[in-house]
Amino acid sequence: MSAFRSIAPALFAATLALGACDGGVSDTTSLTVKLKDAPGDFHAAVVTISEVNLAGSGGVTLRDDPVTVDLLTLANTTMDLVADVVVPSGTYSQLRFVITGAYIEVENEDGSTSIYASSADYEGLPDGAVVAGTLQMPSFGQSGLKVNLADGSLDLEGDEKILLVDFDVEQSFGHPAGDSEGWVMHPVINGGEVGVTGGIAVTAQLGDGVTFDLATASASLTDASDVAVGIPVLLTDGDANGTFEARFDFLAPGDYKVLLTPAAGTLTTDPVSPHAVTVSSGGTQTVAFTVTAAN
Repeated sequence: MSAFRSIAPALFAATLALGACDGGVSDTTSLTVKLKDAPGDFHAAVVTISEVNLAGSGGVTLRDDPVTVDLLTLANTTMDLVADVVVPSGTYSQLRFVITGAYIEVENEDGSTSIYASSADYEGLPDGAVVAGTLQMPSFGQSGLKVNLADGSLDLEGDEKILLVDFDVEQSFGHPAGDSEGWVMHPVINGGEVGVTGGIAVTAQLGDGVTFDLATASASLTDASDVAVGIPVLLTDGDANGTFEARFDFLAPGDYKVLLTPAAGTLTTDPVSPHAVTVSSGGTQTVAFTVTAAN
């Protein structure tokens, strides 16, 4: 799901947690970056991020150890990209990712899939992969890719700040002009503070006399325009109390619809699914379904 989006499917999102090194006044800030995704119509979207840099007062390298990740695995979770890096407090004009390799696996009209990679020997390719064509990546491995910050810059002040960065899949990969067979990478990455995002907690339980295995059901999310947000999440009952749960975190404030869907058959719920919910800044909304009938 995309955390910060229009909310279109996203390739990944990153979370920056910024905290002072101690409880008093400090001229340094501790920085953590988390990676997150909301998928588009891809079977795989793998990138290698070799560096993460802050540009501003002298500039700071936050990471120079390459990491390769299939961003579609991060649809409903996050991954630490940078952890506890101490940097000088202040205002930074840019956050940049140096991306040195990538591949996508896309579905063809006949149902088969094809792989397009930055090079045929890209280290992130799975064993035995057959590369159908080149994924063009203009200069992202040299100059780096600028993250579009919500306020135009990043202020590292105070005890803690969290920035969510969203790399949108559907906007970031496309066909070059006049070439329906090739693919090119033009990443769109947007960042904003996690404090202005919210979440949705979904619960489900059986009504009196209803027999159904809720572990086979999933919760899913769409925006107000019925565009899918993230991927469906299977319901789980971690404490075995009969109430099953699912969560959607790091959502942009706005209107959403929550759907409860069985693997087979139909469910009747109270409130009716899909159920409209409004996410506010910094808050988590709860949608509690009771299954009143199951076929």
